[in-house]
Amino acid sequence: MQLVMKKICFLMALCFMALAAQSQETPNAQQARRVFNETYKMVFGEQGSQLHYKVNIIGIYKTEGTIWNKGKKSKFIDERYIAWNNDVTYYRYERKKNSVTIYDAHSDERDKYATKFKFVPDNYTYSIKDAEEGYYITLKAKKGVKGIKEARCLLDKKTRYPLSVRIKVGIFHTTIKISEFKVGGIDDDFFEFPREHYKDCKFIDKR
Repeated sequence: MQLVMKKICFLMALCFMALAAQSQETPNAQQARRVFNETYKMVFGEQGSQLHYKVNIIGIYKTEGTIWNKGKKSKFIDERYIAWNNDVTYYRYERKKNSVTIYDAHSDERDKYATKFKFVPDNYTYSIKDAEEGYYITLKAKKGVKGIKEARCLLDKKTRYPLSVRIKVGIFHTTIKISEFKVGGIDDDFFEFPREHYKDCKFIDKR
């Protein structure tokens, strides 16, 4: 499942972006977006953030890793890949093949899966529920909308830190558990590809 990590990153981003969008909806929906907007700013803001994730896809595939974000810059590490995105160039190192593939940071070619999901905020309805374990914020696709059918995000009540994201695509549900969330303290150099450490790799330039 070569694209699993990229799918996870993209689906998480969709959840956060959806709930941060502005709209004129019910008071409950407006509250959901307002509360989650705080989380969105922490995860994708210019101060930078870090989180560890674990995912189990219907019992047949398990993976975990760490993701860093800072504005449009990002980096992730899992057992198969490491990727750096400095908002200009995207580098993906594949451990098994000892290869580095290079893309333009804004090219759809680096993640063809993501291009299949064109997100429109008005295609979803939003709600928030106060539970003992935290705030549940849910978005549901309206009739006829393709791609993500439902997402349910759990936030810590005090910090608004993300704790988990449950996503439904088609007939499948996947829960991403989030831990070790941190905000700030990430230098821009962290997102630069350290070429000197990968001199022996095979380079594939797709820019």
